[in-house]
Amino acid sequence: MARGRYVALNGTPVDANSFADRERRLVEREFNLSFMPVVPAHNEVIAGRAFGPRELDSGGLSVEEGIAKSLGWKLGDRLDWEVAGQRFSAPITDLRRVDWDSMQVNFFVIATPRLLAGFPASYVTSFHLAEAQSAFVSKLSQRFPNLTVIDSSALLRQIKAMMDQVILAVQFVFLFAIGAGVLVLYAALLATQDERVHEAAVMRALGASRAQVLAAQRAEFLALGLLAGALAALGATAIGFVIAKQVFQFSYQVNHWVWLAGPALGLLCVSLNVWAGARAALNHPPIAALREA
Repeated sequence: MARGRYVALNGTPVDANSFADRERRLVEREFNLSFMPVVPAHNEVIAGRAFGPRELDSGGLSVEEGIAKSLGWKLGDRLDWEVAGQRFSAPITDLRRVDWDSMQVNFFVIATPRLLAGFPASYVTSFHLAEAQSAFVSKLSQRFPNLTVIDSSALLRQIKAMMDQVILAVQFVFLFAIGAGVLVLYAALLATQDERVHEAAVMRALGASRAQVLAAQRAEFLALGLLAGALAALGATAIGFVIAKQVFQFSYQVNHWVWLAGPALGLLCVSLNVWAGARAALNHPPIAALREA
């Protein structure tokens, strides 16, 4: 890996002021230019051709698709770079898709080895070390004091702690949406309590038994509870999807427990209302209810 500054495109000097803020910062800083004879296996070439004998002989650059789009680079464009006071130029031979979320070593720009031969360079790699072998890092640093060893486990623990907090926040939103749906259902049931008392009175006046009236109200409440719980779960899922995709830019995974908890809470709320509301409706004399109507 060599540190180099992007200085020209197709022979035209680069003007950092012609770029937007993010792109200008990219142009003003030095790039980490890697060099290798083949494109890494974990990178996908999506345009152009990977390094072959011709590119290795004449020189070529493999560029990550995102940086190419940001800086207006295209296949065949010739980029000029300055490394340690010396300049070299090479065309873009392919564009790569890179998974930046992986723990692999990745670069925006990869050059063929001959382009950077003789330039001062550093070497970087990554490897997985089991927790039981953590002492190896100290031994490695003692044996090779010129190496810089970065233990990413502490960073990963910090990321995991942040992710756990995000998960708790999303779960709270789920529960809030479900709870709100259940409360709305309960309020709606209370608002129609008088109507159900009147309906029960009419049914009993027409000869329906207490069991028939209770069964009718149970069927109504069962449908309402399932519908309210499903709508609450749908709202919670929609809110979670928006938070994951638009706010945190995570890939969203459906939580199936939400679709179980929503209808279950809806049925629980309805059950309580059936026990209280139906009892009040059945204990109310039909003649009194009809007169009040």
